[in-house]
Amino acid sequence: MQHASTQAVAAAAVPGAAATSWASVTWGGGGYVTGLIYHPTNASLLYARTDVGGAYRWDATSSSWIPLTDGLGFGQTEGRYHGVESLALDPTNDQIVYMVTGDTTYWGANGRIYISADRGNTWTWYSLPFSVGGNDTGRAVGERLAVDPNDPSTLFYGSRTAGLWKSTDSGHTWAQVTGLSSTTMTGTPIGVEQVVFDTSTIGSGQPTWIMWASIAPDYANAAGLTSTLYKSFNGGATWTPVPVPSTVSGYYIPHIVRTADGLFYMVFNKNAGQGAVGPGYLYQFGASDNNNWTLLNSSANGGYGGLSVSGLGSSARIALGVTGTWGNYPGQQVTQISDDGGNSWREIEANMTHTGGDGYSGWNEDTVIDPANRDHIMHIFGGGIWETTNASSAAPTWNLKVNNLEETATLSVTTPPAGAPYKLINSAGDIGTWVITDLTTRPTLGPTANWSSGNAADMAWSDPLYIVGAGVANWSGAGGFGFWSGDGGNTWANFASLPAGAQASTAATGNIVATSRNNVVWAPANSVPSYTTDNGASWTATNLPALAVVGQGWPRGYRLAADRRNPNKIYAYDSGGATWATPGKVYVSTDGGHTFGLSQGSVSANLAPNDWNDSSIAVNPNVEGDIWLSDGNAVYHSVDSGTSWTKLSGFASANGAPGASQIALGKAADGSSYSAAIYVVGTMNGVWGVYHSDDGGATWSRFNDDAHQFGGIQHIAADWNTYGRIYVNGTGRGLIYSN
Repeated sequence: MQHASTQAVAAAAVPGAAATSWASVTWGGGGYVTGLIYHPTNASLLYARTDVGGAYRWDATSSSWIPLTDGLGFGQTEGRYHGVESLALDPTNDQIVYMVTGDTTYWGANGRIYISADRGNTWTWYSLPFSVGGNDTGRAVGERLAVDPNDPSTLFYGSRTAGLWKSTDSGHTWAQVTGLSSTTMTGTPIGVEQVVFDTSTIGSGQPTWIMWASIAPDYANAAGLTSTLYKSFNGGATWTPVPVPSTVSGYYIPHIVRTADGLFYMVFNKNAGQGAVGPGYLYQFGASDNNNWTLLNSSANGGYGGLSVSGLGSSARIALGVTGTWGNYPGQQVTQISDDGGNSWREIEANMTHTGGDGYSGWNEDTVIDPANRDHIMHIFGGGIWETTNASSAAPTWNLKVNNLEETATLSVTTPPAGAPYKLINSAGDIGTWVITDLTTRPTLGPTANWSSGNAADMAWSDPLYIVGAGVANWSGAGGFGFWSGDGGNTWANFASLPAGAQASTAATGNIVATSRNNVVWAPANSVPSYTTDNGASWTATNLPALAVVGQGWPRGYRLAADRRNPNKIYAYDSGGATWATPGKVYVSTDGGHTFGLSQGSVSANLAPNDWNDSSIAVNPNVEGDIWLSDGNAVYHSVDSGTSWTKLSGFASANGAPGASQIALGKAADGSSYSAAIYVVGTMNGVWGVYHSDDGGATWSRFNDDAHQFGGIQHIAADWNTYGRIYVNGTGRGLIYSN
């Protein structure tokens, strides 16, 4: 199925309606880059794929990465296609890029192949007849997708669950290569790992007849195959097992490199997956003799993942990534190189100088030597990409190569009142909570540098130096924790105690609000909210009803919002938790969040039941009792503190996208009739996007465009200093702001 473009709706024009440009709030990396791919005949072209954040192309002019998967085909219902399992480049045309996407094979949903004729600037996609696991275990195995260099309309794909597949029409349609196997598996196996063509020429127009395929032991066992390496002499029609050394029988083959002299270099590892320990082995394989295997290196502890070769034979430089090792210690191995074809080795990274971060070890699953400069070596890791440009030095120096590559996952974002000494608070998975003072530099103000997740944060509107937050202590597995700062994030402390439900709360479906210094209301996931009047020394449960379970393992929670004009008023929104649950309800407190009463007006409004991520509530800080709510289907407005609600027309679910999922308020345009600019993530006239109103919801216009969809938006906040600036999360794309 080919994806067809849709046009933005024609809407009433309002001043400054559309964003003119978008940029990333700087973190730098933050997620797992799973592969680095140079064009085979144009060494100036370098691509990166990620497990949840799409794909990028390196721009040498600006020394930054260009995101390629923000546009059409990556909208609100398409975030799972930001998981890129493989990239392939046409060696005869450096404009053509193929990309296979899908987040996991677990659910059995089929993946997609995206095809670009302009180096990834625009894409056309087709559905695949098999599932794809860009975020599954072993996701740095690569590349599964291969373009026949002699007949580039012929593609092969090594799938995880359904064997080997072939396309003869440039990826539009696919057929299973039953000559290898017709077995189909379930779950999240590794499957067929790679296809390598036995040719050093390109563009003959005839298919390559001789090729090799590496098979993970999970699929080999399921399919009854007798080896983990197979060879075809007839373009993939039939396959013959190639015996591998007995030492590595039943091992995974993460990477294979074929050099121009016909030699193969193969890494074997006992275990699969990111950070997998060994034993690991590197062999050289003479293709002319199936039994000609030469052991070049081995590791009893750390696993072998990344592999790259520059040059031939005894003068070849080999870069070998060692994975599953952590920290610095004598004898540690992270990146090993040989300059004599594998006869001798030296470590070039462990205990060397690293600029811009740490944690470079552990997940070194893909390592590449620059085809134009063998002193330039890169490797991936759990936080992005490391590179050295002086690999031949006795002590190479390493730097992060993550400029404009943003792969963090924002779970909550909030903006302070105008004039605060910071711009926003970003709560994100795996990197924690951070107070952002400069959008262009990596933040330094956070409650912990340990591995944590930030679920929610807030500040006292009249005293924004007082910040509170809730998160998860990933580093210890200790569950949820809460923290506060009294000086705008310069110093932090954990709350002395936790309310009921917070310790066990690891889901992001909870939040926290501050009404004034020391006065906080916290709603942990799946729990009754509690309040404190002594900055967390003690907590008291509110009278809000307990939340019924809507599905096994399906988290839900109350959304809290403080009335900034009257901090005694707190609003609690229960969205129902799922589309099959009870209708949404709003509760109102007039005593600082200690006790709540049900808004009968919200019951009369018949709010749709919906998931946490498809619903939100926001309060206009300029007017007491002025509340906005999106229930996943529509937008509602109350001007009397929730006593009554008016449903706005225009928003409606369509094509699987919610009618209105997120809402945010920010600085109003000069001279506008309403005291805040309103932004809604939703669907109007069948077109999903971010919509904007300057007149209190009377008229709307689309604020983003088809080129800026970011894999969907689950969180949004608007700036109170700058009109027209919003902050949105993309699926695995970090935090992005409009200009």
